[in-house]
Amino acid sequence: MKKSILIGREKEVAALQSLLTTGEAELVSVIGRRRVGKTFLVQSVYAKRIAFEITGMQNASTKEQLENFAIALNLYSKSALPVQTPKTWLEAFRLLILYLESTAISQKRVIFFDEMPWLATHRSGFLNAFGFFWNSWAVKNNIVVVICGSAASWMIQKVVHNKGGLYNRITKRIHLRPFSLYETELYLKSRGLHLNRYQITELYMAMGGIAHYLKEIQLGESVAQNIDRICFDPGGPLYDEFGQLYPALFDQAENHIAVVRALASKRSGLSRSEIIDITKIANGGGLSKTLEELHHSGFIAEYLPFGRQKRDTMYRLTDEYSLFYLTFIETLRLEGAGVWRSFQQKPSYHAWSGYSFESICLKHLPEIKKALGISGIYSNSSTFYHKGSSSMDGCQIDLLIDRDDRVINLCEIKWAGSEYIITKSYAEELRKKMALFKHYSKTKKQVFLTFISTYGLLQNEHSQGLVDKELRLDDLFG
Repeated sequence: MKKSILIGREKEVAALQSLLTTGEAELVSVIGRRRVGKTFLVQSVYAKRIAFEITGMQNASTKEQLENFAIALNLYSKSALPVQTPKTWLEAFRLLILYLESTAISQKRVIFFDEMPWLATHRSGFLNAFGFFWNSWAVKNNIVVVICGSAASWMIQKVVHNKGGLYNRITKRIHLRPFSLYETELYLKSRGLHLNRYQITELYMAMGGIAHYLKEIQLGESVAQNIDRICFDPGGPLYDEFGQLYPALFDQAENHIAVVRALASKRSGLSRSEIIDITKIANGGGLSKTLEELHHSGFIAEYLPFGRQKRDTMYRLTDEYSLFYLTFIETLRLEGAGVWRSFQQKPSYHAWSGYSFESICLKHLPEIKKALGISGIYSNSSTFYHKGSSSMDGCQIDLLIDRDDRVINLCEIKWAGSEYIITKSYAEELRKKMALFKHYSKTKKQVFLTFISTYGLLQNEHSQGLVDKELRLDDLFG
């Protein structure tokens, strides 16, 4: 079997490697959604330095987690007399200290606690014992302690913002994001899959930049064949992933799923009050916690429409797989083999692909700014919406880049299978949209119309003098 190699993650790798040279104790938190590659990153960078590693077990009792600890310690210590299962986590960490002191070496060592939220079961005493381990022993030694978890909000609330023995103890935070389009391309190439960028983006629309999902792509199959097998075949790995994804990350995941379903129903996003109306979740701390956990875990994004106040914050579903599941897999998976290939000509496919491409563009703003030549200019990115009236039409804009050099890029985003053609009627619509934006926003800045599409524009008399700058799919790959 071909050994997997670490793709991309240059900043994260550099950050982890730098901790090996500091000459003092380091406590690093690695946070990211399920399946994003946190464990692989840590194991790849620290492969030869890990002195002890334990992975929490989902839905296991404290007793089972302690048994898990004893097994891991026996594995690493290779003791002739097996370590007996400790009765408490305080005893477990005492045994860990004894083991580490008995195997002192000159190189800086790494201790890795993977899926920490699963280790810290209710009333287990794990966090207090971990705090004892760090404050009484680890902090005095030249060591790196890595804590990792998919429940991002739990990690932030219980560890990063801990008010007890771990208060302000984290020395490095790494929030691992899904692959970008460019990293996805590198990953697929590393597995011998040389797809063009249109095909890569089609896969990204359905699965996002999640390596664990992308590894299921098989050589010799079209994108449609791969999606059919992975998502719609009853044995496919993403056929029922949605049902496992949220309960694995959140307590009382019903609220999280309800919010995600609500956001999937309106792709431009929902306000807090609209979420309450749809989900019937009571307004208060429970909803705030749910939104915060989904945001920290990378499933939704918060954004403030242009010219609005913080109370007007909108929420948008940004997890590609969740949207794809709720839009297609859930309703089509009983249709049988080949359903996705036969569905690609339907209007709902075109509506979904257009929205998904727009969402991908919003995730690749650094690449868009680079292509526009404005990376060094401070800017705010947002959307714009103004409801119409009986006397004047409304206005909605996919993406605005509001720049400090007194320019606003008004971005129009289109997904197409070939060069996009601006017709006479569409050109009039775009001019009207720009005029309405200037009227409603009352901006004094220069407004440039920027067109982002798959293969660019087919130049004609309607695009000339209208579009100031056009970007193509290649620009999103950096």
